[in-house]
Amino acid sequence: MIILVTGAAGPTGQAVSEYFRKNGDTVISVDKDDVDLLDREAVLDLAARIERDHGGVDGVVHLVGGWRGSGSFAETRLEDWNDLHDLLIRTLQHVSLAFEPLLRESQDGRFVIVSAKAAANPTAGGAAYAAAKAASEAWTLSLADALRGTGSAAVILVVKALVNDAMRAAKPEAKFAGFTDVADLARAIGGLYDRPAADLNGTRLDLTQ
Repeated sequence: MIILVTGAAGPTGQAVSEYFRKNGDTVISVDKDDVDLLDREAVLDLAARIERDHGGVDGVVHLVGGWRGSGSFAETRLEDWNDLHDLLIRTLQHVSLAFEPLLRESQDGRFVIVSAKAAANPTAGGAAYAAAKAASEAWTLSLADALRGTGSAAVILVVKALVNDAMRAAKPEAKFAGFTDVADLARAIGGLYDRPAADLNGTRLDLTQ
C-alpha cells in the first residue's frame, strides 16, 4: 500500500510511519520542511507527484496538530484561534481536497485524523482548541460523505491526549492517565484496514475506551 503521513516529523508521525514500513508498505512521510501544507498549490503538486510516481494512494494519515489554551474563557486569545485554524483546519482542508480524488480510486483507502475528547467536551480555557478540533471533525465527516460508495473511508480517532517514550522519560513520576501511546495509535490506524470501508466511513472511534 501507498501511505501518506503528514505531520510526520514528531513522535506520533514517526510511530505511524514505522508501523506501516514494518508491514511492508510504502510510506511517504511529509512535514513542514518537505511541503508547506498551508500552500494549496504545493499540496496539489504533492498529490500529483504521488499519483505519477506510485499510481495512487491507499492511506492518508493527517497528523498535523497543535494546542493552545488559557487560564479561563475570558483570557482566550483570538490569536491562538488563528494559529489553530491554520494548524488543525487549513492544513486538513488542503490535504483532503487534494487527495480525495485519489482516495476515490483506491480499492481500500483510509483517510484518518486524530481528534480529542475536548471537541465534544470543551473546557472554559480550551475554547479555541476544542472549536478547531470540532471543525476538523465536521470537515472529515464531509469527506466521508464524499467517499460514500467507494472503497475508501474517512475516519476520526479520538484520544484524550497522546504520550510517547520521551514524555515518560522526562516525567517518570507522571501517570499520563487516559493518554494513548503513539505506538497504540499506530496499531489502531493499521487495524482500520482489517474492517470494511463501508463499516468505518464517517465513524468516530474513541481510543480511550
